[in-house]
Amino acid sequence: MDRLTARRDAAADTADTAAEPEPDRAPDPAAEIDMAKLLAARRIAASACPYLATALHALAIVPTYGVPTMAVDAYWRCYASPAFVAQTTVQDLAVVWLHEVSHVVRDHHRRARILMERSRNHTGPGTPALDVERPLQEQMRLNLAMDCEINDDLVESFAGVAGHTLRLPVLAVTPGRLRVRTCALFEEYVRSIPPIVLSGDFAWHDCGSGAHAGQAPWELDAEGAPVIGPYEAAAIRIRVRDALRGGRGTVPKGWRRWAEGGMEPTQDWRAVLAGALRGVLATTRGAGDYTYRRPSRRTASLGGSIVLPSLRRPLPRLAVVIDTSGSVSDTDLGDALGEVAGICRSVGLHGDKVSVYSCDAAVHTVEQICRAQEISLVGGGGTDLRKGIARAASAHPGPDVVVVLTDGMTPWPAASPGCRVIAGIFGSVSRYSERYEAARPMPPSWIETVHLRR
Repeated sequence: MDRLTARRDAAADTADTAAEPEPDRAPDPAAEIDMAKLLAARRIAASACPYLATALHALAIVPTYGVPTMAVDAYWRCYASPAFVAQTTVQDLAVVWLHEVSHVVRDHHRRARILMERSRNHTGPGTPALDVERPLQEQMRLNLAMDCEINDDLVESFAGVAGHTLRLPVLAVTPGRLRVRTCALFEEYVRSIPPIVLSGDFAWHDCGSGAHAGQAPWELDAEGAPVIGPYEAAAIRIRVRDALRGGRGTVPKGWRRWAEGGMEPTQDWRAVLAGALRGVLATTRGAGDYTYRRPSRRTASLGGSIVLPSLRRPLPRLAVVIDTSGSVSDTDLGDALGEVAGICRSVGLHGDKVSVYSCDAAVHTVEQICRAQEISLVGGGGTDLRKGIARAASAHPGPDVVVVLTDGMTPWPAASPGCRVIAGIFGSVSRYSERYEAARPMPPSWIETVHLRR
């Protein structure tokens, strides 16, 4: 009897266990998103702007509940909200596809980093473009400026596309909606956007790190999903440039400008270098000290019994590290050296105040010069300018400014050498320059980077 009772109890327990409902599973955004609708929208986008077809199909789709609409990261991953896809028409989704892919094709991530570094190292007249003490606010400002750069071109694209009814959504960010003048680059727009715009209707605006270069909370790390690296991205941009130059589709002015290399923010590197040298010159001249090498003129009034020191204001010392590796052309070197020599003369530096180091993978020559014609350049091998920078910084007396003239294909020091460093990066825009640009190591934040473009 006891055995039968035990069996009945065991069977009842088994039945109760089987009847218990399974715990709720976490919702899966990949299962809920309407992928067919999203891909149909991408097909419409590629048909409307065929020059962007390669880039559109390179984006990896990542369904997520974290993003409000759609966004891209620096690795060419497109994050999409299942709810947004469900609520948006196919035509409007096609417009969003074109908008998001434009961020990564135009390399907004890298350009945003460059603008932030320039603002952090700002020393010239006026105010920097961005407030580095408020990164989240400035990410939003950057995003709005980038959207203005993209969306005015989309309006022009849609106007010339036959057979399509694509148009910007009513709430899309445009120069007119922000009440700013129309510009070509987001670097120009960003100064025009007033702080009051960064609230209200625009407070939610976030297209991801593929735009403003800031990490968004929904983004995966580099190992989280398929990624597009710098070399692959460079190859895609070359394909887009070739398609634009081939005239496939209606090409708006902004995209033509980008294909011709005109979408890079320009700067007068001569003014930047001269301003840096003059700034150091003013600092060192203001930091005078007393010396007995030349007695003060007031010594004579004391009858010679007491010798008074005179005030001495030394000139700054400049070190120029020149990349003489095989990848740097003689023309680039000659032009840059001529400019540096002219700037040195204009601020009063000459003789033993200017030292030039020829360096490829090793330091070959060290010279003190007055004119560019006096410089002898030795090298032609690999590139590692860390040795040249370290050699220049360890000189006695040490330099106040180190100017590095290079094509950028060099590793950089891990720490600051204790003086101001300015890197002049050679490079003219060509149809193959994207692959070259992608291979360049990014200089650290303590190096002021100036692009010496023709």
